[in-house]
Amino acid sequence: MHNMIAISRAPPVTPSAGAEALLCPCRLCVGKRRLLLLGASTALLPVLTSTSLASGLSSDPAATVERIHPPRPDWYEEIYAQAMEKSMRSYEAEVAAYKEKLFPQLTGKVEKVLELGIGTGPNLKYYVGAGDRYIIGVDPNKQMEKYARASAEAAGLQSTNFSFIRGVGEDLDVRDNTMDAVIGTLVLCSVSDVAMTLREVKRVLKPGGLYLFIEHVAAQDGSLLRFMQGLVDPLQQFVSDGCHLTRETGKQISEAGFSRVSLQAAFLPTVPLFSPHVYGIAYK
Repeated sequence: MHNMIAISRAPPVTPSAGAEALLCPCRLCVGKRRLLLLGASTALLPVLTSTSLASGLSSDPAATVERIHPPRPDWYEEIYAQAMEKSMRSYEAEVAAYKEKLFPQLTGKVEKVLELGIGTGPNLKYYVGAGDRYIIGVDPNKQMEKYARASAEAAGLQSTNFSFIRGVGEDLDVRDNTMDAVIGTLVLCSVSDVAMTLREVKRVLKPGGLYLFIEHVAAQDGSLLRFMQGLVDPLQQFVSDGCHLTRETGKQISEAGFSRVSLQAAFLPTVPLFSPHVYGIAYK
């Protein structure tokens, strides 16, 4: 089907008081949202679930995770998780206005949701909903699980309706056409292969399923900000576990073969090098 793409620009939200000027907001940043050049994103997403939704795409899903995102020591991943839990509150306060626009699109008919790079679960309060909604949270850092479960409980989700999977987005061990929605916020900046991750998103979505996204992106070509992003990007990738400043993620989503994409641009002024964002919904 020919892609239908709607693109508009949203007005910037009012800067939050305590936001860090050089904060890297990548969902899988190494110190989870550290300062620029120290915040690192990593590839995200699931391995097996204990439910019937799991399938086993790879002959050895665990090996795929180890290859794409080699494990760090437990103490390091715990520091990473704690940093994410505590240091991103100002960013979350600023981006909340966009999340409040986006997540209500998950209506009561959405029963099975997969969130890529769930981290400590800051999105859960926006879409847990009521009834029997089942959520699979995926993250390469196993230390995130206890924080994500606490967020799920605080949002009112029963423990039996939440699964955490250590995995990567490029190889989801989830069956085809099983998810009503996939969520990814600040994820595609750091996956190893954006196109492969988007193919996996489409594969696991049911026909008509929704992919909700918020991503930081490259600034406009020719701008001073784009020039600065280009200068910093190689070092950023090296020290921040693969987080890219210059990916044209909105374009990649629009050209990924979804039946329809509704995409808006946003600008978060308190995170300068990461200020250009896109958010929206892609439909399988």
